[in-house]
Amino acid sequence: MARIKPQALLQQSKKKKGPARMNLTTIILFSLIVVLIVFFLFSTYRHWTHRSRFQSDNGLFVSEGENEYGDPKKSDVPGYAVLNTSKGHIAVELYKESFPEVVDEFIDLCQKGHFNGMPFNLVIKHTVIQAGKNQKFGASEDWTSRGKHYSQLDSSLKHKAFMLGTSKGKRDNKGFELFITTAPITNLNEKVIVFGRVVKGEDVVQEIEEVDTDENYEPKSSIGIINVSLRQKI
Repeated sequence: MARIKPQALLQQSKKKKGPARMNLTTIILFSLIVVLIVFFLFSTYRHWTHRSRFQSDNGLFVSEGENEYGDPKKSDVPGYAVLNTSKGHIAVELYKESFPEVVDEFIDLCQKGHFNGMPFNLVIKHTVIQAGKNQKFGASEDWTSRGKHYSQLDSSLKHKAFMLGTSKGKRDNKGFELFITTAPITNLNEKVIVFGRVVKGEDVVQEIEEVDTDENYEPKSSIGIINVSLRQKI
């Protein structure tokens, strides 16, 4: 039997070890790819989790799928406003679909601080509270006549309590008033645009309407809106 030379044995040994070195290299490369993919997914998860938490904390959270294919400008319009008054907070939902122009004007004035420090200068119990300049259409006689017989009206003809409105007609920055009804009012749309409703803070509205007033329904003590903040969600 022929003997195999040592040099031939060494070459055969190298050939056998070759595939093992290739397998090890492949494993290392595969491991690196897996690590990179995991790191990328983890970084992406942390980014979106942090963003969602930030939006939620600032009242700007939009539910998944909402306005996904809608107008981005339209989706940015706040849907709620919070009136910080000297009696507490009143949260109102804005009817941005029904009265977009009025809501846009209201939001613009809020951002400019128009309502900051605005007093409630007309408080009629079981009827309405009004903040802003008192004009002719907002006279106390007009409001009391509207609310006097509301209980005798058909429900379809009444505006519910806690509706938010402003005056109709041409308005300037100083003439944008706020009305919050405290009882159903008939024919409210004749002179007032209803562009929202109170969703939280009804007790605050009721507390305001209980303040002492003079014969002209003007509060004897100072009471008003401190500021207004806008929200996407309450």
